[in-house]
Amino acid sequence: MENAYAPISEACVKALSDKTYEKRKIAATEIEKMVADFNAKKSYGQIRRIIEVLSKDFVTSNDSNKKKGGLIALAAASIALGKDTERFIEEIVNPILNCLMDTDTRVRYFASESLYNVVKVSRGSIIPLFPSLFTSLSRLVTDPDQNVKNGSELLDRLLKDIVIESSGSFDLDSFIPLVRERIMAKNSFARQFIISWISVLNAVPEINMVVYLPEVLLGLFQMLEDNMPEIQRMCESLLTQFLKTIKADPTVVDIPQMMNVLIVQAQSSNALIQFTAISWIKEFVLLAKGDIIRFSSGIFTAILPCLAFEGESKKHIKDCATAVNIHLLELVSGEEKHQNLKNLDLDSVMEVLRQYLIHSSVPTKIAVLKWVHHLFTEVHDEMSSHANNLFPVLLRDCLSDSSDDVVLQAIVVLAEIVNSATAKGSDFDQMQYKHFLMELLTLFSENRIFLDNRGTLIIRQLCRLLNAEYIYRTFAEILQEEKTNLKFTSTMVRTLNMILLTTSDLFELRNTLRDIRNEKSASLFECLYKCWSHCAVSTLSLCLLAQCYQHVSEIVVLFADMEITVDFLVEIDKLVQLIESPIFASLRLVLVSHTNDNADAQHLSRALYGILMLIPQTEAFNLLRNRLQCVPNYWGQPAMINSKSSNESQSKINFKQLFEHFQRVQAMHHRQRLEQRKKNQF
Repeated sequence: MENAYAPISEACVKALSDKTYEKRKIAATEIEKMVADFNAKKSYGQIRRIIEVLSKDFVTSNDSNKKKGGLIALAAASIALGKDTERFIEEIVNPILNCLMDTDTRVRYFASESLYNVVKVSRGSIIPLFPSLFTSLSRLVTDPDQNVKNGSELLDRLLKDIVIESSGSFDLDSFIPLVRERIMAKNSFARQFIISWISVLNAVPEINMVVYLPEVLLGLFQMLEDNMPEIQRMCESLLTQFLKTIKADPTVVDIPQMMNVLIVQAQSSNALIQFTAISWIKEFVLLAKGDIIRFSSGIFTAILPCLAFEGESKKHIKDCATAVNIHLLELVSGEEKHQNLKNLDLDSVMEVLRQYLIHSSVPTKIAVLKWVHHLFTEVHDEMSSHANNLFPVLLRDCLSDSSDDVVLQAIVVLAEIVNSATAKGSDFDQMQYKHFLMELLTLFSENRIFLDNRGTLIIRQLCRLLNAEYIYRTFAEILQEEKTNLKFTSTMVRTLNMILLTTSDLFELRNTLRDIRNEKSASLFECLYKCWSHCAVSTLSLCLLAQCYQHVSEIVVLFADMEITVDFLVEIDKLVQLIESPIFASLRLVLVSHTNDNADAQHLSRALYGILMLIPQTEAFNLLRNRLQCVPNYWGQPAMINSKSSNESQSKINFKQLFEHFQRVQAMHHRQRLEQRKKNQF
């Protein structure tokens, strides 16, 4: 009967199928000799027949012993062929690869050992089968059996050496998809396998791995959170190498293509991933410059929350995020700012910035406000459409913030919006300017604590940044129209008056009010007077500042018929204190001045004596009395007063009408106080 396994003898076939390794090994040695002889004679048909028998009748058999024998024999055949294995490489390797997925642990082990021997002999001729080998290896490294895993590590190292030797013929385009398919693996050994291959190939000068970085970057970042420190270390090292290569030559890779991955990873809850991603963003902002601007909204989403980090554990992340913010701001501030700003998606950027103005930390809010201010400064026309959306946030959230720094920066932004819009004649004109101050007054009226704690700071800053005269005139015009909430109006007038009299930034405004003979100054005085009439003592202060001493003396006389409340006495007390301050140094000198035929001095002296008679004998009383004792007695003689020489008589202001207005307003306040008392009784 003909031998079905020819040219392999029946005895050899039987030995290859034996359950003992020794007999299978002897049979494999016999096949090795047989193949060597056929190869020497170039009997390639016979060799192919032997390989076919081993593949079909042994390696694919259901008998595990026959599989093991076939695997050993295929390796032996390859050893016999030496370099000529290349002729039969696929016929030898493919059956072995199939056995690597066998359910029998020992079969998988023998398959890995057999494949190692075949690859060792084949060397470079194995490269065309690299995708299949790599796929099989990626499974072996996660094998639950340690012996199989050890065998896979030996095969892995050998294959890497061969790839390095054959780097010129290695198909990187075919390799990358294999990596991409496995880069998101969660198994630590699979991750280690992938990282090691990328690292090895990246170290080969002839292979340019960084070109393919965008395809594997996400997976590498995910590996940074692996539980094994060794995996983290390997991944960090690899990413550092890639970044070093990019910094040396930014053109080797498409930087913008990687930005979205970095932005997402920069928002990770894992500190290592977050820091690494933000570090990369920082370097890319410096390298790509203008090309990065279009990713600004995403970058803001990633870095702005990091500015709120506290404590040493996250200080490095905060510092890195701060650096990104600074570098990004420099791109829209330097010589190429106009070109860079064209790449800015203003709508998306403003949407992100607006969101972070609400419920954010102080450092984050300040950074956002500085960005908003800068954008209004540089692209005010484009930003005008965003003013209306920003105003509610700036007014309701930022101005009410517990941090003075946030409040001050918010006012800077508001002032810039008003200034740029008014100067450029955009839709955001002076009516909007007035609307802004009306909204501010609404806030003050709704929250008295807010007015007490922040009112002076806000108004002073506005006057510093905007036109102080226009601020005061507008406030006065708005408050003058108030007919119902008179108590708030009076409080607001007192606040504005105190700021006017005590703030160094309003020096010019005070000087303007001191010369009511000037038509512009007179107009401002009249406007303020009509509003200041809501607070009697503030009206007195305004007239003293404007050197309307005759009118002051007339108002003081009127006080005798007014209700003297506790608030009134407190205000008078403050006024006396102010008279002794540097602001009113010129007023005190008037008391000994011969100007206007002594008229101003005499009217002022009478007014101050009147105030002295109104207040109780407190410290303020003693202070004012001591001052008046220094005044010559003849200033107070009525016969010496020449009304036509007074300051008021030399202006075009109708003081009679103003006096009547003051009386009406004060009467209105008196009626409202009486009504309120009646309500309180019930």
